[in-house]
Amino acid sequence: MATVVVAAGILLGTSGCNLFAPQATTIQYDASDGVSGDLGDLAIRNAMLITEDGENANLVVHVVNSADEDIELLVQYEGVDEKVDTTLTIDANATTEIGIPGGESVAVQNLNATAGSLFPVYFQYGDLTGLELLVPVLDGTLAEYSTLVPTEPPVPTVTPTEPAAEVPAPAATPEATTAP
Repeated sequence: MATVVVAAGILLGTSGCNLFAPQATTIQYDASDGVSGDLGDLAIRNAMLITEDGENANLVVHVVNSADEDIELLVQYEGVDEKVDTTLTIDANATTEIGIPGGESVAVQNLNATAGSLFPVYFQYGDLTGLELLVPVLDGTLAEYSTLVPTEPPVPTVTPTEPAAEVPAPAATPEATTAP
């Protein structure tokens, strides 16, 4: 009998803490460097800005659409001079990767935020109240992000062309006259 009481005490003592403390595996958190949020039928996942110079950045985010129809998502941020709006089409019942090579992209310009800071980005669609996320600004120091750093768009170069050589007009030929 004493053995049963001791065994029950040990069993209760080792499993009893789960009665009062929440399980750590049930707590949702952002496992990566980005931030997440929910907006109606959209789940904004792992949003981050990747920059090299603090002026231009690449918005990297996964957007999960659980609706049966495509959604036009407004992405808005405050640039140095004005608010900037970008609209993206998020496919129905799918995950859209934004900012990944080969996918859609949102180039954030006139950012004025250094790596390590947080930058407010606003997401909204339809008539729902939008969601503002404080998105972390990262650089390409980590190998995982080095391919996501925005590149400067190529500056067109003007190549001078030689003027076309003038083609001489055909010389007038005298008309033949017949003598009477």
